[in-house]
Amino acid sequence: MIKSKIFRDQKSISHYFFNRLGGTSKGIYKSLNCGKGSKDENGAIEENLVAISRNYGLKKSDIITMHQTHSSNAVVLDSSNKSEILKCDGIVTKENNKILSVLTADCAPLLFYEVKNEIIGACHAGWKGALNGIIQNTILQITKLGGKRDNIRCSIGPCIRQKSYEVRLPFYKNFIKQDQDNARFFQKNHNNRYLFSLTEFILKILSDEQITNYEVVDVDTYSEETLCFSYRRNYKKNITDYGRMISTIVIKDS
Repeated sequence: MIKSKIFRDQKSISHYFFNRLGGTSKGIYKSLNCGKGSKDENGAIEENLVAISRNYGLKKSDIITMHQTHSSNAVVLDSSNKSEILKCDGIVTKENNKILSVLTADCAPLLFYEVKNEIIGACHAGWKGALNGIIQNTILQITKLGGKRDNIRCSIGPCIRQKSYEVRLPFYKNFIKQDQDNARFFQKNHNNRYLFSLTEFILKILSDEQITNYEVVDVDTYSEETLCFSYRRNYKKNITDYGRMISTIVIKDS
């Protein structure tokens, strides 16, 4: 598991970007698979989630999971909905001891902390969600809780990096249709296809949103097979399913 340097001096929160190591799942899900949407044994996933919660001295029921659909929907977790599974790809809260979580297997997990007003956020940013506004909407929800952009820190966790992210022309055109300047996030390769930098595209969004305190965890989920699950890597091997890593953040009791 990885801890972000940008949150290192923040005593009110705890966080981890967990990798695929240290769990109980077998086979292609070995070993810390936390994705209930996978075809892994449910008992193994439940054990893995219990292990995640114990890192915080909390219970599995304190882990807040999202029903992620690559949407642009971000919500506030409060007393009215904290017992629900929320259909969204971004979530923010001021509640203590609620572990916000993101599941990924190439998409980027983003963790946020507004340091003055003690607001945390978590965001699932694949190419589709990032293009359609999930990052902006997560930041907007932080501001609706009283947060200020100058006080927001953001860490971008392990995700697929440009060297591994080959895409075809229609994918490229989706981005150019939105903004011609998005061409700078693509490199044409020898196959007459493109290599896309999801990380650089996210950094552009953060800059546009006036978020200047950020960190990128330099881990490529595709190439780091021992450490990371990867949807794309399994797909290229004709493996029809894949595990999911979990990234988490929580406000601790004072």
